[in-house]
Amino acid sequence: MKIACFLTVSSLLTLNSNGIYTGFIKVQMELCRPPQTSPNSGKLSPSSNGCMNTLHISSTNTVGEVIEALLKKFLVTESPAKFALYKRCHREDQVYACKLSDREHPLYLRLVAGPRTDTLSFVLREHEIGEWEAFSLPELQNFLRILDKEEDEQLQNLRRRYAAYRHKLQEALREVWKPD
Repeated sequence: MKIACFLTVSSLLTLNSNGIYTGFIKVQMELCRPPQTSPNSGKLSPSSNGCMNTLHISSTNTVGEVIEALLKKFLVTESPAKFALYKRCHREDQVYACKLSDREHPLYLRLVAGPRTDTLSFVLREHEIGEWEAFSLPELQNFLRILDKEEDEQLQNLRRRYAAYRHKLQEALREVWKPD
């Protein structure tokens, strides 16, 4: 499941007397597969894909709290530990994505980035269990040893090819520059 979260700074941003500010997160649903939701929730459906929703948060809310609030709002029953929030930055026609730690504060990051949503957005992604997680540590270390050996063999082959090429070039140069 992918949920794209766009934080915008707008007139709805409020600075409270205690120094904590609040604002809204705009959430665009981009589902790859239907999530597990509460029975008869009616909150998420295939037709929900692409729709925008909002979530009210404060500057003290952490990434972990934002993930929990998003899942609660959409009545997703899957564990928040299955999800991660990424910040996506756009710079000079390049897009960079970086996983945020659970202790970071999305509303603060949004404010620091400024009001333009094309420079910074947030994406909530489900953790994908990779094929490597099925292996034990000794097996993974063995894979690394095999890869190191293959890399060394490839480097040796490459060095031999270039040494042979260098030798042929040097012979050709000697033929051309023969003193009479």
